[in-house]
Amino acid sequence: MPGMNSGLSPDDPTLVAAFRSALLHQGAIALVAVVFLWLCWATARTWRLTTSSATPNTGGAGAAGEAEVTAGAGEGDAGGGGAGGSDAGGGDAGGGERGGSREARGRWLLRIGFGVLWILDGILQAQPKMAAGLPSLVIEPTAASSPAWVQHLVNWGGTIWSYHPIQAGAASVWIQVGIGAWLIVAGRGPWSRLAGAASAGWGLIVWVFGEAFGGIFAPGLSWLTGAPGGVLFYVAAGALIALPEGAWRSPRLGRLVLAGFGIFFIGMAVLQAWPGRGFWQGTVHGRPGSLTGMVQSMVSTPQPHFLSALLAAFGSFVAGHGLAVNLVVVIVLAVLGAIFLTGRPGLVRYAVWFGIATCLADWVLVQDLGFLGGVGTDPNSMIPMALLFSVGYLALTPQPQEAVGTGAGAGQGRRRRGLEPRALGHRALGPRALGGVVANASGRSVAAVAAVAVIVLGAAPMASAAANRSADPILALAIEGGSTSLDLPAPGFSLTDQDGQAVTLASLHGKVVLMTFLDPVCTTDCPIIAQEFKQTGELLGAKDRDVELVAIVANPTYHSTTFTQAFDRQEGLSGVPNWLYLTGSVSALGAVWKQYGVSVADLPAGAMSAHNDLAIVIDGSGHIREEVGADPGPATTSTQSSFSVLLTQYARQALGRS
Repeated sequence: MPGMNSGLSPDDPTLVAAFRSALLHQGAIALVAVVFLWLCWATARTWRLTTSSATPNTGGAGAAGEAEVTAGAGEGDAGGGGAGGSDAGGGDAGGGERGGSREARGRWLLRIGFGVLWILDGILQAQPKMAAGLPSLVIEPTAASSPAWVQHLVNWGGTIWSYHPIQAGAASVWIQVGIGAWLIVAGRGPWSRLAGAASAGWGLIVWVFGEAFGGIFAPGLSWLTGAPGGVLFYVAAGALIALPEGAWRSPRLGRLVLAGFGIFFIGMAVLQAWPGRGFWQGTVHGRPGSLTGMVQSMVSTPQPHFLSALLAAFGSFVAGHGLAVNLVVVIVLAVLGAIFLTGRPGLVRYAVWFGIATCLADWVLVQDLGFLGGVGTDPNSMIPMALLFSVGYLALTPQPQEAVGTGAGAGQGRRRRGLEPRALGHRALGPRALGGVVANASGRSVAAVAAVAVIVLGAAPMASAAANRSADPILALAIEGGSTSLDLPAPGFSLTDQDGQAVTLASLHGKVVLMTFLDPVCTTDCPIIAQEFKQTGELLGAKDRDVELVAIVANPTYHSTTFTQAFDRQEGLSGVPNWLYLTGSVSALGAVWKQYGVSVADLPAGAMSAHNDLAIVIDGSGHIREEVGADPGPATTSTQSSFSVLLTQYARQALGRS
């Protein structure tokens, strides 16, 4: 899958250090943003108290402004029924509902449970291997067995990550931590429903690009191994949280959720029982069956010894009793599905507890907890699935609505609408009215805004990375181990270009020179380096006319202009106006090689020569400014683009000095 794999080790110290640094810097920014919001809120509240003390019985502009932004506190939501509607939108992010009821148990469990899961996923994304390892170790293997159109779509998303591993890795951390915090702190009203929508939206992105649609288009699909993708349950949970709260006051929502799970479990039972898929056999012709292979592959995952021993024992059991194990799984899935379809609370209650136990057993024995090994992104499917059908049961059996209270307490619940999205958009706010909005906000509302700020902190660089088609130069620096900044006079030379014209370093005075050494008959590194120089010229754009892209022949045998011209035609360099491929006599070339620290030797078995790969940046005054290794490393599309970006940056820096 081109573009998916940068070719670099997930443990590369340069990438790991850059990823850690990005997380620390962005974490500091997030902390400053949270503290700033808290200070603004505390200041506004202090201002309101001071104003109220100074004018206790007047209804001046401040009071009028406050009245404006709190007007409509008794209005019902679209799904409610006026002031007494069951879904009135909520006075604040976590306070009492305006209709007098408290949050449904199922909704509370869903919101808190998936909030915690999102935060856990964000923490897992901060593992050191994630920046460089996620595309090649997680996304690519998941999509490899899917149809070509799925691979093409997933490759587009994976390419963004492999081109910008630091930005994408850090962005995923903050987006997921922010969504989780938002779900937890925003208990009621529009802020809470928006948090659910954000959870569903981001979950859908992860399900498509991170899980390749949960593998539903790939062979070997099984409930045991995570079908239809754990993040799809995050999407469903977010959609349920985004519903008007009135929907949670009727058993109908619970019946719909459980019916959906009933159909899902029966479908998974049929798929698990389908012959020819390898689940009925512990071994097939001496090779592990589908389930046996899955369990045994997990044994090698870095994890505590007792877990690997447990998996090894279960893998041996499945290998010897594959038929019995699969029969039990099929029966359990079918029975759970049938009971959930009945919608009878008495039966569903016991089925939920049995389903939770089954999910936990599979989570440990088959999915191996889902997040071990250094590149685990989430706990896999069993925990969110169990959480979701448990919520279905709670929604099936709603408790009587509990009144929040009357009089002053209820009035305060209605007044503190300050940072509701609907209140903010009600009309244009002046400074005084805006101060009233902030002062009237609850702590949970402020916390919800802070969570949104954390999400934006991650989403902004992610969007920037998606729009940038050039790779991060950190990849090139990781391959070469950095560069060397210099300020030395560049040794002069007098050579001949590919057209037979004499070229000296003095003749290039006033221009920045990006110089390397290429073998015209090389079939490995040199063509790649030439393409990197060509891309550099394209990236420079209008500044290209002030930069010369220079290569000097690095072959003592094949160094005539015939070979340099052939190389240019082969690599599409003939039409590049500022491209110079210089050559000369062996003695002239040898002097240049020695002056610039390039060792060149003929290989005994062929025409190619062995030489070190080097790129040198010479400014307009003839001084060497940077020296960087030009070894293309894994030579993936991302690393080639990264080298071009790095050379472009060095060229622009040199132009600034000229």
